[in-house]
Amino acid sequence: MNPSVQRMKSETFLNNHLQLFVNRCSEDFVLPFHTHDFVEYSYVAEGKGFHHVAEDVIPVTKGMLFVIPVGVPHVFRPASTNTNENPLIIYNCLFDTVLINRLTATIQEKEIIQHLMNLEQNQVPYISVVDHNNQIEELMLKLYREFSVPGIGSSTMLYMLATQLVLTTYRHLYQDVQDKQSHSTDFEFILRYLKQHVSNRVQMSDLVRVSGWSEKQIARMFLRHTGQTFSNHLQHLRVQKSCELLKSSQHKVSLIAELVGYRDMDSFYAVFKKITGETPLLYRKKSRAQHSGF
Repeated sequence: MNPSVQRMKSETFLNNHLQLFVNRCSEDFVLPFHTHDFVEYSYVAEGKGFHHVAEDVIPVTKGMLFVIPVGVPHVFRPASTNTNENPLIIYNCLFDTVLINRLTATIQEKEIIQHLMNLEQNQVPYISVVDHNNQIEELMLKLYREFSVPGIGSSTMLYMLATQLVLTTYRHLYQDVQDKQSHSTDFEFILRYLKQHVSNRVQMSDLVRVSGWSEKQIARMFLRHTGQTFSNHLQHLRVQKSCELLKSSQHKVSLIAELVGYRDMDSFYAVFKKITGETPLLYRKKSRAQHSGF
């Protein structure tokens, strides 16, 4: 291990019968880059900053949760040196092998049990999820309150809340992967829809209707998958189709423009020349000359 990385041991924190520790802290520049022999769930509750974890430096904001396996080095740093006015507040839930064994005795799903064991045995990198619906924040607050001010049945309650935290985080993680796969498949459907309706006046509202996504989601997916905005991608599709028709048909340019969704000839000419560098008539003339061998 790198000597500059400090090793934290479970007996420093997990010195109660629960083998569980929950706290709320304001991060600073004092705590060193460190590893530990326990699993840590860290939730960003307030402020902004950076999470130095393994080889990565990740900007953090409210709603981000990190799961740090045994042996993975990390440390949080606030964005500002003025930590009084701009604090970075983190909730931490720590537990080790003893609690993992207790949790796995009640968890039914083998894949989640294996997930916990992988965290314990340093078989996976760190995990990062975003708490879109505030479920994780609510669990962290309940854990902190129950741990700070124990009452009747606190041990059982804390075990239940810790189990919920593990399961909810796992669901977020799995759902993120599933959503990415689903979004990729759904976006292919959108692209096919556009090709099939290229002659229509397709608008963003039509894509919202057929996909169930919001306009912002669709706009982000176009940039991610095509590198173009929706309108730019649609223009390229229409010009591509018009090029095919100019080469393979005897249709007048005005009819071709209409067949690819343009009702205004000036707009069609302007977009066609912008994308191909030529007018439709010159493009047809050159393509036919190339085809005939002249």
